[in-house]
Amino acid sequence: QVQLVESGGGLVQAGGSLRLSCGASERTFSSYAVNWFRQAPGKEREFVAAISWTGSSTAYATSVKGRFLISRDNVKNTANLQMNSLKPEDTAVYYCAASNAQKWQALVTPLSSNAMDYWGEGTLVTVSS
Repeated sequence: QVQLVESGGGLVQAGGSLRLSCGASERTFSSYAVNWFRQAPGKEREFVAAISWTGSSTAYATSVKGRFLISRDNVKNTANLQMNSLKPEDTAVYYCAASNAQKWQALVTPLSSNAMDYWGEGTLVTVSS
């Protein structure tokens, strides 16, 4: 069992930056890939980014590639999502998630939200125009 907690959401103007963090108290956190999903009002939850347990493999949604950067610190049991050049369409609740299928996996690929086993409660990001 992994309990995930997100932080760092807020209100930012278009073009600005925010940094989200995902933390867990369990040491097993370091053996899981970390995924970020987001869900905008009236839309389905969508994949944003993922990072392997070692941090050597990452994956991004096309819509955020080049603007968002995912990283992790296994000593601190945290994973971060640096979001730059934010757009109003990035407005959503952002969730941190982990999947048993990605435990100890060297490579990460985008997975659907249905494949996730553990979720945080989400943090709201609002980008004003």
